[in-house]
Amino acid sequence: MNNGNRNRNRTRALAVAGSGALLATLMAAAPAPAAPAGAKPASVHGLGTVFYPYSPDDDIRFTVDATSAPWSRPLPAQGGEKGLPTDAFGKITVYHRDTATGYTAVSEAEVDCLVTGGRTATVTAVVKTSNVGWEGRRIGIAVQDGTRGEPDRVGFSWDIANLEVRPDGSVFEPSAGTCLAPAPFTEVTKGGYKVTPAPLAPRPKP
Repeated sequence: MNNGNRNRNRTRALAVAGSGALLATLMAAAPAPAAPAGAKPASVHGLGTVFYPYSPDDDIRFTVDATSAPWSRPLPAQGGEKGLPTDAFGKITVYHRDTATGYTAVSEAEVDCLVTGGRTATVTAVVKTSNVGWEGRRIGIAVQDGTRGEPDRVGFSWDIANLEVRPDGSVFEPSAGTCLAPAPFTEVTKGGYKVTPAPLAPRPKP
């Protein structure tokens, strides 16, 4: 074989090898296939004690046990709509012990809405029992499941958020809308939460 043919064959072999290496690199960099939608329902579970800077000495805890149940709360007034993709069930407990007075406020609420996005979940629930007069009020809790050493975080729809002003200038806290809560603004100092995300469920067939 002359030198010209040998050089051409060598160039061709290097090109093929280079293409194979590039293909292998692209395959390695490609994302893994997404898990099938609906493999697991969206959920958030856990108990966390938070540090609230406006009551730094108080013991404030949130227990969240919520699981999505799409289209499970019919809305008869909406033309027979079967509910919302964010329908959910479960329970939220809010525990707040005022260190200065020793008084402990406890409210338990029934979950009605849950939506997730990555490591964050927003849950709302209607209060069923309370020793501070919250019965019938919807509250919202936002939870961020910390990773890589980051703390979990919680946001809640009262005290510094969800305020309304009456015509006379007085301020009150209305019920939160379904699945509405502020960003998780407090850090969890003890305990924590597990958020299992899931995409919104498709609309059911008529």
